[in-house]
Amino acid sequence: MTWTRLLDTLPIIAILRGLTPGEAVAIAAALETAGVLGLEVPLNSPEPLESIRRIREAFDGRLVVGAGTVLTVDEVSAVQAAGGQFIVSPNTDPAVIRATKAAGLYSAPGFFTPTEAFSALASGADALKLFPADVAGPAALKAMKAVLPPSAPVIAVGGVDPATMGGWRAAGAAGFGVGSALYQPGLPPADVEARARRFVDGWARSAS
Repeated sequence: MTWTRLLDTLPIIAILRGLTPGEAVAIAAALETAGVLGLEVPLNSPEPLESIRRIREAFDGRLVVGAGTVLTVDEVSAVQAAGGQFIVSPNTDPAVIRATKAAGLYSAPGFFTPTEAFSALASGADALKLFPADVAGPAALKAMKAVLPPSAPVIAVGGVDPATMGGWRAAGAAGFGVGSALYQPGLPPADVEARARRFVDGWARSAS
């Protein structure tokens, strides 16, 4: 599984903030069963690099795993060493984007304005993370998509739920990052799977 294939199939990325290494494999298995194949472990989680390492080792080729809340070049190197496949940030930092690409990883920095979006793309970003999406709204995304390169996927992150996916897709969203609506620390794997299935179903309905 690669990021490009993920975007072409079911581009929902589970943001697993607060995940611990001890539950990483079980939560990843629950998400895979539900059909969510992109997993982001934010670096402000407990031992995030160890969680990334365990997921990559257990699901290599089946899931795509990377890190979120990546703010420095050194953190990019640490994620690469742990086996992470992509880097997500809440902001647009050209140095982090360039380091991500130099490390051979997929880059999806956060943006909120056209200026940030074009700066990210000029620095080599593969995709753009609209954050916080619920503040911007689908209308803002639609306006920005009119000037952004069609080849640049935009992932909406923040406040998206199964019922609103259709509006976001109509506005040009290529995928979604989902956090607390999908996973919360301590939530049993079965509950995570059930929540994930609702988002998978929401994605299917949003295509109609």
